[in-house]
Amino acid sequence: MSPKIWLITGASTGLCRNLTEIILEKGDIAVATARRPDTLSDLSSKYPSDRLLVLKLDVTVPQDIPRTFAAIKEKFGRLDVVFNNAGTTLVNNVDAHLAQEAVNFMQEVNPSGVGGRINLQHSSVAGIEGASTLDGLSEAFAVELDPAWNIKISIVSSGPFDTRIFTKGHWPPSHPAYDAPTARLAGLKRFYGSFVPTGDPRKGMEAVYKLASLEDPPLHFPLTKTSSEGYKAKAAPRGGREVRVVVRELG
Repeated sequence: MSPKIWLITGASTGLCRNLTEIILEKGDIAVATARRPDTLSDLSSKYPSDRLLVLKLDVTVPQDIPRTFAAIKEKFGRLDVVFNNAGTTLVNNVDAHLAQEAVNFMQEVNPSGVGGRINLQHSSVAGIEGASTLDGLSEAFAVELDPAWNIKISIVSSGPFDTRIFTKGHWPPSHPAYDAPTARLAGLKRFYGSFVPTGDPRKGMEAVYKLASLEDPPLHFPLTKTSSEGYKAKAAPRGGREVRVVVRELG
């Protein structure tokens, strides 16, 4: 079996750094992107260019995205898995453009019917209970994709892993109405301001690596007990209308 080619956004630190290392250790190929490629210089010195391609990508810069996929096409000619996780704790402008480009690449560039075994989107626990834009986009893709393309999408909900996300998280400007003490956004800011994560990021990303090998991956994939409980709460009846969420965890 040929090695899988992965695109990992935000690969310089945290969960994605762990996933990049696992991918390389397992013998697969990593296209690791970061706003500052030099943060991956230690891996570049360890692995040859046919195993690790490091690219500059800032998902807030629209022209960076097509350049990234053009480089992947030129270097490898295909793309098997995308782990889309470039960002901070909460952002207003999610990288939806990159997700759409990934679907287009898998449908148009990969051999017919090969598609992408899994297109992984990364969601916060907060996104489970609310109307997360990225989650909603992923769900829409999953419904609208032609099954013949063989592109599978999973929404990975991480939970409280011990990474820098809780210390470098960026809160963009919000409308004053949402800063009221009783507003949900204000509550989330208080929560993240004092929260101490304990989850092992390496263990979580090992589960994500296994997820990419499933023939029929779940749409929603909680990595921790905290995210599982979030899905259960969302699935509970609300106002007489039951919300059904399919949840599957890897052992």
